[in-house]
Amino acid sequence: MVKVGLTGGIGAGKSEVSRLLASYGAVIVDADKIAREVVEPGTPGLAAVVEEFGEDVLAPDGTLDRPKLGAIVFSDPEKLKALNAIVHPLVGARSAELEASAGPDAVVIHDVPLLTENGLAPLYDKVVVIDAAPQTQLDRLVRLRGMSEDEAKSRMAAQATREQRLAIADLVIDNDGPLEALEPQVREVWERLRNA
Repeated sequence: MVKVGLTGGIGAGKSEVSRLLASYGAVIVDADKIAREVVEPGTPGLAAVVEEFGEDVLAPDGTLDRPKLGAIVFSDPEKLKALNAIVHPLVGARSAELEASAGPDAVVIHDVPLLTENGLAPLYDKVVVIDAAPQTQLDRLVRLRGMSEDEAKSRMAAQATREQRLAIADLVIDNDGPLEALEPQVREVWERLRNA
């Protein structure tokens, strides 16, 4: 089994790279997806978040109001730290379960947005960084995700810098260009991971 940490800044294109890797046969462990699962209604994770941040972070249907919580934590590093202290151990435990269920010859891709920030690179055999210029990230967040420029900049500022991510990379995928330039790079990285 090859354990790979896949990371990149918000708007760099992790979702598309994960999708391509999955289509080649990689086992994807998506930290963001798991982070949503561990705070679904009725979970201990959601109860802990409500205890920490109050009932105001719940939507009328009892689900977590992610935009409201995001507005709170992305403007206050201490509150972000408190949220991470609740969610990260739950995500780690679920990720370990999914990895354990993969076969011995599997390439397991851990899609971890905050890999750099949380010093997680040593947990993986290889770290793949999807790189995009900050201006490209900002454009994608505003144009494709509908964020305001201020919100996008705030989210970007809460993450590691481009230089910090590149410093931990074993392999880099340049996603500054058009989508059709991405697939050949991802295919090449996949071949290198399979032979690692």
